[in-house]
Amino acid sequence: MEDSQIITLYIRRDETAIVETDRKYGPFCRRLAENILAVREDAEECVSDTYHAAWNAIPPEEPRSLRAFLGRIVRNLSISRWRAGRA
Repeated sequence: MEDSQIITLYIRRDETAIVETDRKYGPFCRRLAENILAVREDAEECVSDTYHAAWNAIPPEEPRSLRAFLGRIVRNLSISRWRAGRA
């Protein structure tokens, strides 16, 4: 499914958007989170939090690149979790 179609699902508040996002970008998001956190369970939680954050952000935001948008969210969440674990 194309990014524009996935974004349209988010705008329509169709929960299929989460399924399609995970199908297309799940491995990418998990890899980013695991590279930062090195703990699979924490990475999975960050990916879930990423989908929740995307759900809340779209709309009003309509990202031009869904991959970059998700990557930014998962990276920031993972870094925050990493810092919290080091405090």
